[in-house]
Amino acid sequence: MKGTVYKSTGSWYLVKTEAGESYNCRIKGKFRIQGIKSTNPVSVGDVVHFDVEENGDEVTGVIKEIEERQNYIIRKSVNLSKQTHIIAANIDVAFLIVTLNNPPTFTTFIDRFLVTAEAYGIKAVLLFNKIDTYSEEEKDEIRYLAAMYREIGYTCLGISAKTGKNIDQLQELMLGKTCLFSGHSGVGKSTLINKIEPSLDLKTSQISSQHMQGQHTTTFAEMFDLNMDAKIIDTPGIKGFGVVEIEKFELGDYFPEFFKLKHLCKFNNCLHIEEPKCAIKDALDEGDISWSRYKSYLQILEGDEEHYRTDIYPKK
Repeated sequence: MKGTVYKSTGSWYLVKTEAGESYNCRIKGKFRIQGIKSTNPVSVGDVVHFDVEENGDEVTGVIKEIEERQNYIIRKSVNLSKQTHIIAANIDVAFLIVTLNNPPTFTTFIDRFLVTAEAYGIKAVLLFNKIDTYSEEEKDEIRYLAAMYREIGYTCLGISAKTGKNIDQLQELMLGKTCLFSGHSGVGKSTLINKIEPSLDLKTSQISSQHMQGQHTTTFAEMFDLNMDAKIIDTPGIKGFGVVEIEKFELGDYFPEFFKLKHLCKFNNCLHIEEPKCAIKDALDEGDISWSRYKSYLQILEGDEEHYRTDIYPKK
């Protein structure tokens, strides 16, 4: 039988067929030894083939094949530096939910997410949530960030999951698509999904006042069919986003504003650091490229994971 993985709990996978039937499936042992470095050989969004097994009254499935993925979002596994974790596969658009504070989302995190989306050919959209809670000064900061990313070519939308502001515009972006929702814990993913599809009634929780971090309400990635023509993949809140599987000479290609200028660099293999006649550094000096983007580029290039993570949530 053939179906799509809707939920992963680590050892079991909920697979839904085109006929709408759902089966709890496990994987054959060989998936774990075929050179797959990710902690999850099968991810939400995967199209799989499986055999049905009957064990008394219980009917389960055994996944025997994964169809080739159109794309996927991947990151380094927490505390497992040599392993990776596939967040989801076969995505049409990845929405990154950003909050200025409560909790803070820094540009280093945004840029790592955008680079990964670019590398795997996934359209990315930035959703600036909780705009109903910001002061005028904070709104100006959001406008500045949105203008910077729009100039690069990214769609940005200011929303409020609480009041429903601009949710109609978000739904238009989602129509007919499989949509990944990601971001730090506490940015309002579950609240937003409930606003889009109230019948799901996903669990939400309050921000921890001690650390300004959200409590993890989503433990595993899960896909939902919406009443509108769209699917949502809800993901666990993530602190860090380690970039993987990108060679250092390719990295600049996944910063669209760098890629647009790189043909003007003197050297074909320019890393845009100390090389002479570098178009990216010239654009940086002239204010045509953002320093925050260049800083993110250097951090990813240097593999500066630990510094990046402390940037996100400073130690008390």
